[in-house]
Amino acid sequence: MINFSPMSLLKNLSAKQLRQAADLKEKISALEGQLSHLLGSAARPAVAKAPKKKFTMSAAAKAKISAAAKLRWAKVKGAKPTATPKASPAPKKKGGMSAAGRAKISAAAKARWAKAKAAGKKSL
Repeated sequence: MINFSPMSLLKNLSAKQLRQAADLKEKISALEGQLSHLLGSAARPAVAKAPKKKFTMSAAAKAKISAAAKLRWAKVKGAKPTATPKASPAPKKKGGMSAAGRAKISAAAKARWAKAKAAGKKSL
């Protein structure tokens, strides 16, 4: 079985072959440089680009945009025809319990505890 990994290829080359490979690589890079010079910036070899600068906005610009948005919304909300105001019902009481219901639950709990204590338990 033949192994074609780059390291195994380099190990099998003689010193003369390695020098020829290095010369070819130098010629290729020189030719790429000449080509990019002839064609301008269009054919430049790939170079690591600088990271793109993050866009930041000044506080004054943010305030200006915010104020403009508020004006737009005020126009939209102000342009609605006002309907006749309906009498809104009183807010519904959320999850209350009557005094009688509380008393019933309390009496049941006291009976449970009395039974548990009579049985000698310290917890239910």
